[in-house]
Amino acid sequence: MKDGGYRDWAGLPPELTSSILVRLDAIEILENAQKVCKSWHRVCKDPSMWRKIDMHTGLRCDGCYPRPDCDQCYETLSLSRRCYETMCRHAVDLSQGGLVEIDIWRFCTNSLLNYIADRSSSLRKVGLVMCHKLDGETLVEALAKHPLLEELDISYCSFPEESLKAVGKSCPNLKTLKLKTPEVTYNDDEFAIAIAQGMPGLRHLQLFGNDVMGNEGLEAILDSCLHLEHLDLRQCSGIQFVGDLEKRCYQRIRDLRMPHDSTDD
Repeated sequence: MKDGGYRDWAGLPPELTSSILVRLDAIEILENAQKVCKSWHRVCKDPSMWRKIDMHTGLRCDGCYPRPDCDQCYETLSLSRRCYETMCRHAVDLSQGGLVEIDIWRFCTNSLLNYIADRSSSLRKVGLVMCHKLDGETLVEALAKHPLLEELDISYCSFPEESLKAVGKSCPNLKTLKLKTPEVTYNDDEFAIAIAQGMPGLRHLQLFGNDVMGNEGLEAILDSCLHLEHLDLRQCSGIQFVGDLEKRCYQRIRDLRMPHDSTDD
């Protein structure tokens, strides 16, 4: 430490600096951390810092959640999306093809997803939450380039059943799917049947808030996803546990969250 008890953070060994900075999300690194000093800037340019990219941003104006009737929201979000997309592309470039995990909230577009898919050869985990500008065709084409993908989070998005099935066929190693409260109205159990048919290797499945899924969809998943260990059915109000369906769920699933279980976590 220097006189006065202050630590010389710029003088830390690069590996220690890296272990600290890697805990920040990509936006904090690009906007703040890399500008602190030359040594931090060098560390932030190391491809190993960018194996995981977290761009979990709220995209809100003056602390409010985005509203379609708010002109300030519309202008702020338009500018923010372009800014975040530019930063995300830069982060992907910094990874130099070594990207393993990426988590994007709200701002991913078709062109950005294709950019990521074309420049990453080792993707194992992809999160595209509330990304309403993505379409199913692009999702399928991009993820087909990554057959080793193991985890996919497409919560609060709007992808057709055919896309879900195609993604599963293209990514046979997929073990985890998170599909909380989809922003599309599925017809009855079609989306659940698509998951069952396309993703039989799932071990973790989160269907929180899918209130259109009924017994047929749940039974299709139980019949096909024989390795399923974790199943989240909270707020899936369309399921009626009649006959031996509830017993079957408890016998088959090690970690089962039922429709009326607490949502505190």
